Amino acid sequence: EKIPDEDLKFLNINPKVARPEWMVLTVLPVPPVTVRPSVTLESGERSEDDLTHKLVDVIRINQRLQENRDAGAPQLIVEDLWELLQYHVTTYLDNQTSGIPPARHRSGRPLKTLAQRLKGKEGRFRSNLSGKRVNFSARTVISPDPNLSINEVGVPIEVARELTVPVRVTPYNIEWLREMIRRGPNPKPPEGVKYIPGVNYIIRDPKTLRQRRIKVTEKNANDVAERLEVGMIVERQLMDGDIVLFNRQPSLHRMSMMAHKVRVLPYKTFRLNLSVCPPYNADFDGDEMNLHVVQSEEARAEAEILMKVQEHILSPRFGGPIIGGIHDHISGCFLLTYKDKKFPIQEATHILSAINYRGKLPNIIEENGKKYILGKDIFSVLLPKDLSIEYKAKSCFNCEVCTAPNCPHDAYVIIEKGVLKKGVIDEKGIGAFKGLILDKIIREHGVDYGREFIDKVTKLGITAINICGFTVGIDDEDIPPEARRQIEEGLEKAKKKINSLIEAYNKGELEALPGRSLEETLEMEIMRVTGRARDMAGEIASRYLGLDNSAVIMAKSGARGSMLNLSQMSGCVGQQAVRGERINRGYRGRTLPHFKKGDLGAEAKGFVSSSYKKGLTPTEYFFHSMGGREGLVDTAVRTSRSGYMQRRLINALEDIKIEEDGTVRDPEGNVIQFVYGEDGVDPAKSIAGKPIYIDKIIEKVESS
Repeated sequence: EKIPDEDLKFLNINPKVARPEWMVLTVLPVPPVTVRPSVTLESGERSEDDLTHKLVDVIRINQRLQENRDAGAPQLIVEDLWELLQYHVTTYLDNQTSGIPPARHRSGRPLKTLAQRLKGKEGRFRSNLSGKRVNFSARTVISPDPNLSINEVGVPIEVARELTVPVRVTPYNIEWLREMIRRGPNPKPPEGVKYIPGVNYIIRDPKTLRQRRIKVTEKNANDVAERLEVGMIVERQLMDGDIVLFNRQPSLHRMSMMAHKVRVLPYKTFRLNLSVCPPYNADFDGDEMNLHVVQSEEARAEAEILMKVQEHILSPRFGGPIIGGIHDHISGCFLLTYKDKKFPIQEATHILSAINYRGKLPNIIEENGKKYILGKDIFSVLLPKDLSIEYKAKSCFNCEVCTAPNCPHDAYVIIEKGVLKKGVIDEKGIGAFKGLILDKIIREHGVDYGREFIDKVTKLGITAINICGFTVGIDDEDIPPEARRQIEEGLEKAKKKINSLIEAYNKGELEALPGRSLEETLEMEIMRVTGRARDMAGEIASRYLGLDNSAVIMAKSGARGSMLNLSQMSGCVGQQAVRGERINRGYRGRTLPHFKKGDLGAEAKGFVSSSYKKGLTPTEYFFHSMGGREGLVDTAVRTSRSGYMQRRLINALEDIKIEEDGTVRDPEGNVIQFVYGEDGVDPAKSIAGKPIYIDKIIEKVESS
C-alpha cells in the first residue's frame, strides 16, 4: 500500500490496472455449487466434493481464529491457527505445493483441489477443452475386406441407423426426403436389399436459437412427412457414399485420420481394405477404430478434397507410397509373374474377371493342343500403356557379376510401354513403402488412377495366390540330414575356436585390441565367432531351401519375414545378447547353476545352437527368454519416451506457417527459415527427397 504509483512501473506493474496489495488475498472466492456438486450415494449418505471439504476447513479454522482472537487467547495459539488457516487456503488453491504435505481425505487419498482440476492430461484444459467426447462418432472392432476400395469403409447397419447427416430441405429434394421420412427410423428394406436409410430427427426452425427437434417414430412418420417445409433440416441416417473420417489411435502422423466413403454392410465390425493398414498401423487382432460423421457441407467438401485416402498414397515422410500391396498381394503377384509361369485359359480368364477386365485377351500360347496365357501378360493388363521402367527386383540375389537384363533369377524388371517384358513383380514393384511401379503411376497419372491400380493389383494378387495355392507347414523348415551334419560340424568348429580363445586368455597369450581390456577383447572375439557361426548355419540352411519353398518365396519377394527368420527356424538361433553383450548376469561367478564357476564357454553365456524346429534345451530357453525380455522392455520404454518427445515438438512447432513469400515464420512474423526446409521442396511431392529425378527425365527425352 505504501508503494507510490510512479514506482510501480519499475516492478513491471501497470498502475492503471493493478496494485501490489491486490496480490494479498483478503477475500476467498467461493465457486457455485455446480462446480462442486454433491452426490447421494446408494446408502443414502451425501458425499461432498473435495472443494467443499476444503472450503469447510477454511471456514471452520477462520471461525476458531476469530473466536480465539476475540476471547484474548495466548499469542501462540492465535499464531498456530493463523498458520493453519494459511495452510488450508494454500491447499484449497493447489494441493501439490512443494514443501507442504498434501491435505488428505478421510480415506487417505490426497484431495483434488483447484490447480489439480486444471492442469495435466486429465485436467480441464487437456481433457475437456483441447480434446473432448463428441457426438456423431462410433467405435468398434475392425476386420479386413479385400473387396472394398481403399477409399471405402464398411459400416455396420446398427451404427448406420444411429449416426445421422443433416440435410437441408430444398424444393429439389423435398419429395425424396418425404419418402425417406415416411419410412421411419427403422425401415424394412425391400427383397434382396440389406439396408435402406431412414430418418431419426427433424429440426423445425433451425434459424432460431430454440431448435425444435422432432423425433420421427413409426406412428408420427406420415404426419411429419406431410408437414415438411423448405428450410427445415432432416437428420437422415448414414447411407452409401457419405463422407466420414476414420481414425486409429495413437494418431502419430496425418495419415492416422483419413476420409473414407461409407458402405453400409451387415454384421458388427468396421471393414477396411488391407492396403490401408500401414498408414493406420492397424492389424486385425482386436484393434478398434473411431469413425466421425462430418456434419456440414463445407466440412464434407474439405474432407473429400484434402483428406480422402487416395490423396495420402504418397507419404510426406519419404515421398514414396505408404499405401500399396502387402503380404498376400506381393506373394500373389510374385507367383503370377515368376519366370515364364503360364496359366490355362480358364484360370487366366478367372484371374482377369477378378479385376473386371473388359477387353481383348492377352497373347494366347498353344501347347499340345491346350491354350495358355503367360502370368506376365496377365499382369501387363493393369499397366498404363505409356509406362516404361527398369529396376532390380527385391528378389535380386546380388550376384558378383550382374547379368542384367538377362538375369537367371528373373530379378531384373523391364517394363516397356505398359508390357512386363522381363522380371518378377514383388515388394519393390507394388509394395507399400517401396513400390516403384506404384510411385511412377501416381506421379504420371494422378491419385485417382493410383487408387484404381492399387484396388486392382491387390485383387489380382489375391486371385492369383488362390489359384496357385500357397501354404506353409512345419515341414517347410526341414533340411536334409547332410545339411544338418554340415551345420553341426560348423558349430563344433566355432565352439573349439571359442575354447582356444579362452585358453589363450587364461594363459595370458591373448593380444588386447587397441583401447580395449583383455576381457573386452575376449568378449568381442567370441561375439564375432558366434555371429559367424549363425551366419554359416543360415547360409547352409538357405542353400537347401529353394524358391519352391513357400517361406522362402515370402522372404525373397519381401511379403513377410526374412532369410534370417528361416535360418533360425531350420539352422541355429545364435547368440542371445542383453545390452549388446553376451549374457553374464545370474548367480555368483556363473549365469546358471548348471555351469561351472568362471565358465566363459559358448553355452554358459547364452549361445543357442539349436534351431526353433529342433527345439531349445532348458538352459537355452532361459537365455532366449532373457534376450526376448530386453526387447519387450525396450519397446515399452521407447514408446512412452517418443510419445512425450512428439508432444513437446508439436507444441513448439504448432503455430509456425509458410507465408506467401515462401518464408517460414512464427505468429510474430519472425523468420525461422528463408525457404521452407532450406530447399523449398514438399517431401510428399519430391522423389525420395530430391526435387526432380534428372536421370528419368534424360531417359524419357532419349526414348522419345
